[in-house]
Amino acid sequence: MSKFLRVKCACGNEQNIFGHASRKVNCLVCGALLASPSGSRVKVSEGTKVLRVL
Repeated sequence: MSKFLRVKCACGNEQNIFGHASRKVNCLVCGALLASPSGSRVKVSEGTKVLRVL
């Protein structure tokens, strides 16, 4: 089952990302890398907090 994640960037921006993304996910505000693909699930970058699973 695929899920979305609510993550918070170091700049304070919160956004939803797909838990099985196939591309790198950047912050919409500052452009920092939030998550990168790792085969099945995304690997959340350091400095990024997972707030909840949607």
